[in-house]
Amino acid sequence: MTEEATPYSEPSEKASTDTPPAASGGFIHLFAQHKVAANLLMAMMIIFGAYSLTKLNKQFFPNFALDYISVRVIWPGASAEDVERSITIPLEQALRTLDGAKEMTSTSSRGSSVIVVEYEENTDMGVALDEVKQFVSNIRHLPSDAEDPIVTKIAHYEPVATIILTAEGELEELRPLAYEFERELLDQGIARVQFSGLPEQEIAIEVNASQIQQLGLSLNQIGDRVVSQSQDIPAGTVAENEAAREVRGLQRKRDVQAFSSMELLTTKTGQKLTLDDIASIQQRPKENQVEIFYQGKPAVLMNLQRTESADALKSAEVMQHWLTLTRSHLTPAVKLIVFDEKYSLIQQRIDLLLKNGISGLVLVLAILYIFLNGRVAFWVAVGIPTSFLGALGVLYLFGGSINMISLFGLIMTLGIIVDDAIVVGEDALTHYQSGENSLLAAEGGAVRMLAPVMSSSLTTVAAFLPLMMVTGIIGSILFDIPFVVICVIIASLIESFLILPGHLRHSFHKNHHRK
Repeated sequence: MTEEATPYSEPSEKASTDTPPAASGGFIHLFAQHKVAANLLMAMMIIFGAYSLTKLNKQFFPNFALDYISVRVIWPGASAEDVERSITIPLEQALRTLDGAKEMTSTSSRGSSVIVVEYEENTDMGVALDEVKQFVSNIRHLPSDAEDPIVTKIAHYEPVATIILTAEGELEELRPLAYEFERELLDQGIARVQFSGLPEQEIAIEVNASQIQQLGLSLNQIGDRVVSQSQDIPAGTVAENEAAREVRGLQRKRDVQAFSSMELLTTKTGQKLTLDDIASIQQRPKENQVEIFYQGKPAVLMNLQRTESADALKSAEVMQHWLTLTRSHLTPAVKLIVFDEKYSLIQQRIDLLLKNGISGLVLVLAILYIFLNGRVAFWVAVGIPTSFLGALGVLYLFGGSINMISLFGLIMTLGIIVDDAIVVGEDALTHYQSGENSLLAAEGGAVRMLAPVMSSSLTTVAAFLPLMMVTGIIGSILFDIPFVVICVIIASLIESFLILPGHLRHSFHKNHHRK
C-alpha cells in the first residue's frame, strides 16, 4: 500500500495575482484585484479632504437659525409704566394672532419698549418678518411723540476678540478715535464692532424758571415748539408713475449748534428769539451709563464680532493685521490691548486634535509593528489620515464646519478610524500566513469582517442618533457630534473594505507564508 503525496510550493507573485478567490464578488473583489483602484480611491479621498479642509469654515459654534423677530419702539422721556400702557400692551394685542408664533416676550423700560417674538422651528422667517411689519403698521394709536417702530430679525453674531482702547485724559477724547477704528475694521472685513464703556449722548436743554415767567409760556409749550421744529416731515411726492419720488422736509436737529440757532418765538417788537437766547444747551452723556477703566485710565471696549458665514481664524488675521498697522501710527499715550480672544480656543482645539492624531499614529505604528507584520502595520497606519481627510470631505459635502463641537467629535472618533482597519488587516494576515494566496487572504479578510464591522458601526450610529433628534438651538449645536461620528464611520468603512484589501494584497507578495 503506497501513499501518493502532492507537493505544495509557495505561490509566486504572478500566481497570487492571477488566482481569483472562490466565493467572492462585488466592490470588495473589484477593488482588491484591480492594480490601481485602491490607490486611485485613496488619492481622491486625500485630495478632496485637503480641499475641504481649506474650504470648511472655522468657527466657535455650529450654525443655527435664530427664529426670533424683535419690535423696538423708542419713546424719549417716558416712564416704564407709560411705555407699557401706551406702547407695549397695544403691540402685544396686535401681534397675538401671528401665524407660527411660539412665544412672545416684552420688556418695558424707561424710554423704550422691546417685544421679541419666537417662532416655531423651520418657519420661513422672511414671510414672518413681512407679516410682523404689516401688523405693526396697522397700529394707529401709538403716542405721537414716539419714534417709528423698528422691526428686525435677530441675527446671530459670534465674538472674535475684545480690544481695549485706553489713553490718558478724558473719556470723551476717545470717542472720535473709537468711531474711526470702527470704520477701519468694518472696511477690512469685521462684521460688527460693539462698544462698551462709551456712554450714549444726549442734548440737554435747560430753561430757567425766571425765563419761563418772562416769556409767558409753560415748559411743555416750549418743549412742543422745539419738537415741532426738530423732526423730518413728509412733503408729498414728485412726478408720477415710475418716476414718482417721496419728498421729506429734513428739519431734525442733530447737534448743539443747530438747536442754538432754532427760532423759538417772536416778541411784540418783532425781535426773534432763538433757543440759545433763553436756554442753556449742551451735549452730555446720558445718566446711569457704564464706565470702564483700565489701570486707572478711562477705556472703551471694542467687541469685534463676525457673522455665521465668516471664518473666525480669518477674522482674527484681519484683526492682527489691523492692529499691526494701527499701533505703528498711534502716540505712546494711546494703547490697544487685545484680550478675550475667542478664536484662540478654536486654534487650541485644532492643535489638540493634531497632537492626538500624531501621537495616536505613532502609538498605533509601534503596537502594530510589535504584534503584526510591518507592512500591514504601515498600511493600517496610512488609513488613519486617509480616513480623517475622507471624513472632512464628507463633512464639507453636507455643509458642516470646523467648530468646537465638531472638533470634539473628531477627537472622540480617533479610535474608530483605526479599529476597523486593524480587524480587517489582522484577519487577512492570519489567513495568508496559514497558506492562502494574497488575493484570497486580502479579499477574504474584508468579506469575513464585513458583517461584524458593519454591526459595530451601526451600533455606534444608533448610540449617537438620538442626539440628532433634539430640537431647538441646543439641538442644532449638539447635531454636529453624531454628524461627525457618522462621517468618520463612512470614511473608515470605505478605507477598510475598498482601499485596505488592495494594499494588503500587494504587501503580502513580499512576505513568506505557510505551504
